[in-house]
Amino acid sequence: MTSSDISQRFMINDSGVRGQWTLLDASFQTVLAKHDYPLEIQAVLGEMMAAAILLTSTLKFEGSMTIQARGTGTVSLLTVECTHDNKLRAIARWEGDTSGMDFRTMVGDSTLGITISPLQGERYQGIVPLDGENLSQCLESYFQYSEQLRTQIQLFHGNNRAGGLFLQILPTHSGIKTDPEAQKEEWERVTALAGTLTAEELLNLDCSTVLHRLFHEESVQLFQPEPVLFQCTCSRQRTADALIQIGKEELDSVIATEGKVDVSCQFCNERYVFDAVDVALLFTDASSESIDSGKSIN
Repeated sequence: MTSSDISQRFMINDSGVRGQWTLLDASFQTVLAKHDYPLEIQAVLGEMMAAAILLTSTLKFEGSMTIQARGTGTVSLLTVECTHDNKLRAIARWEGDTSGMDFRTMVGDSTLGITISPLQGERYQGIVPLDGENLSQCLESYFQYSEQLRTQIQLFHGNNRAGGLFLQILPTHSGIKTDPEAQKEEWERVTALAGTLTAEELLNLDCSTVLHRLFHEESVQLFQPEPVLFQCTCSRQRTADALIQIGKEELDSVIATEGKVDVSCQFCNERYVFDAVDVALLFTDASSESIDSGKSIN
């Protein structure tokens, strides 16, 4: 049994199909430890975290990807943010009892937004309705709609783990016939093999073993594994920047009634406390130097 948080890329040679495999262990458990999520939400949040890792692997630049579902169901928000180097964080918001609910019932009439934010360049966002029976189907529809690329996404969860397998046919590939019918047949053959994958296999075996079981008659090129890590992007400085946007008058009012401004990160529960002196310093030229030495409470 493998226990590392890993993402690994592969190519099925001569087929024009690329793939990505991921398994989340400690990173998923860290997210679950931050909030008391019902089991049904744990499942869909784990699958969305795995999906974020798989989809971020398609980025050709440094930046981040955010997958977010908003809607009118019991679960009003699901958000996962993932960077190009596989650092991710996640959160869900819900109200009411989710016991026994499936994915469609929990999210209700929702939309799925995928936002790509390069470190250099403009942000891009695509939105599709959450009208599939599960998250995998919704994400496959996104790729079909936005990029017109055949894509198969399998997502699994169980025993405080989550993982997934991603297959996508490349738009052009020298190793595969250009005849559309031949491409279709090759894609259907590869995805049929991948479709035999079970949750038990993906959540308990390493990537090499999984791929050998699925594609033992194929020539598969496996690339170096990459670590996955939970990491929140909050900081005292970023919190201070947000407070400045609120304005000194409103912050002074909070100080007058509460004695402090207490801000908690919704993702990791880190607390950032600003007293009257800290708030005053926010609006001086020396604030950046003073903020770094301020108070942070776990």
